Amino acid sequence: MNTKIFTVIAKTAVTALYRFRRRFPLLSYITSRFITMCLTLFILGFVVFGLMELAPGDIVDQVMMQQLFSEQQNRMQRGGEGLNTEQYEARRAALGLDQPFYRQYFTWLGRVFIHRDLGVSLISRAPVSFLIASRLANSIMLNVISLVLITGFSFILGVYFSARAGTRTDLAVTFFALTLHAFPGMLLLILLQLFASLSGLFPVTAYPPFPFSEAPARFVFSYAHHIFLPLLASFLGGIGGTLRMIRATMLDQLGQPYITSLRSRGIAEWRIYFHHAFRNTLNPYITGSANLLAGLFSGSLILEIIFAYPGIGRLMYEAVTQEDINLVLANIMFISALVLIGMVLADIALALVDPRIRYGRE
Repeated sequence: MNTKIFTVIAKTAVTALYRFRRRFPLLSYITSRFITMCLTLFILGFVVFGLMELAPGDIVDQVMMQQLFSEQQNRMQRGGEGLNTEQYEARRAALGLDQPFYRQYFTWLGRVFIHRDLGVSLISRAPVSFLIASRLANSIMLNVISLVLITGFSFILGVYFSARAGTRTDLAVTFFALTLHAFPGMLLLILLQLFASLSGLFPVTAYPPFPFSEAPARFVFSYAHHIFLPLLASFLGGIGGTLRMIRATMLDQLGQPYITSLRSRGIAEWRIYFHHAFRNTLNPYITGSANLLAGLFSGSLILEIIFAYPGIGRLMYEAVTQEDINLVLANIMFISALVLIGMVLADIALALVDPRIRYGRE
């Protein structure tokens, strides 16, 4: 009896999902992508906690031992007794560190989703959410500006030089884009840092030394001056591959039979480029833009360290060097969530551009 009821419920659910997908294909596609993102984040968090358990040594033990050793010294100086093993184990039990990693993970998830609490930094004792929020806007601003500049110049140059394929200028630009794509990003950052230090034209740090509230207008101009070289490094590191991809896609589209048919009908060349070939270059770019955004966020870690930019990447570096486990875990999950959200938005944009995707067709 129970098996029959379960079978009926399963068939009803499958039928309802099938009808929902047929009636609302785009909404069904978006919902499936968000569900996939949530499952990916869940698995990622589980793996992170598992790797921290399997890693040699115990970062949390080291932090606690430093704190307990400091407390023990203070007690010994006052003539009291030092901390014994029972007190140490009691401290671990109070923090839940005596439990298996999967229980710690589910406890952390419950605290995040029920109480909206990411924990407290073991070093600064400040809320982790406050530390991330104070750096998040800076990283998003840097990477979004880089993405907009890379996208705009890549489309303009890619379309322009695809119409002049084989010329000397096209060959020079293609070689330059390939060189930028293969050039080590860290070396480029170091060279720009040396240029700023030796020339004195730009500051060696990427953030003004005063807050926005002190002088808003002066802060904007100072921020633009400080951020120029980091933006240039991010732009040069990303435009090479994107420009080559757009140019190659445009050339592939211009060689298709439908382009020949359009030209034989006497349609203007600019309409062929922008109304037909250009639209078909959006699909591969949107697919690659998610990887580009992920690369910008991962590359900004080195950028923020070299140029002392107060972003979330530098916060991650400081958390790792200080062995602040709560801040490390929250940063990993948060950066991963940002990257996955970017990929989901890219999938949604791709479904809006190409109806075949949201209908599950190729």
